[in-house]
Amino acid sequence: MANPGPPDNRQITGEFEGAKMSFFEHLAELRLRIIHSAASILLAACVGFVVAKPVLAFVAIPVVTALQDAGLGDKLIFTHPAGYLNLVIQTGLYLGVAMASPYVLYQVWLFMAPGLYKRERKALLGFIVPAVLLFFGGIVFAYYVILPYMMRFLLTFQGSGPFTPLISVEEYFKLTITVLFGVGAVFEMPVLIFVLSLFGIVTPQFLWKNFRYAILLIAIVAAIITPTPDATTMLIFMVPMIMLYLVGIGVSAFVLHGKRRKEANAREGVH
Repeated sequence: MANPGPPDNRQITGEFEGAKMSFFEHLAELRLRIIHSAASILLAACVGFVVAKPVLAFVAIPVVTALQDAGLGDKLIFTHPAGYLNLVIQTGLYLGVAMASPYVLYQVWLFMAPGLYKRERKALLGFIVPAVLLFFGGIVFAYYVILPYMMRFLLTFQGSGPFTPLISVEEYFKLTITVLFGVGAVFEMPVLIFVLSLFGIVTPQFLWKNFRYAILLIAIVAAIITPTPDATTMLIFMVPMIMLYLVGIGVSAFVLHGKRRKEANAREGVH
């Protein structure tokens, strides 16, 4: 009979608890977390339906302001009898998911945490919190900076020609969601660089050496996600992306410094 070997120190110290659960216990735990997450989304969606109309009015401020500035009225249209109702329902669901997301992430954390080292738990928390903050920071930047300028440009582009814009609420909110979530995803760049640096795929020296190529790539991405053809809007997209890239270089340097310090401590421990 093979020697089972010494017990895992993680089980002795309570640092690692996942091995104590059987497969069916894991399934039961997963089922419980899914039920809690679904219930929280359902309850939050009910609240979302209540506040959906004020939220829609708030999201419409950039285009309404641009319409007023262009002397084109201040109303959006819908072309289907149930168009606005469908939009309210969709907005309520979106708000429900957004409001319940912290609790859902907490449920994911409760399911994963027992199977992680303490340092892995800290690393995961250190990854999730900045990612969420950067994403919502990107949404705020897009709403207060990009959307107002973009709406002014698009609504004045028609000039003095015989054309009058009739903007559908459905199309406007599709465009708005694309811009908000697109910019929010772009703001995750420092987190992506953090992960790549953690695995040794990139270094601060590599990032700085290829800065010119990064600017070219950023310009291409900005040209793709910019919904208007003017250079100013593209620059509005590019400037925060370049700044985030520079922040990413700092993050990469911080990760590299931490790895070198751990290696030095490990060598001192050996000696």
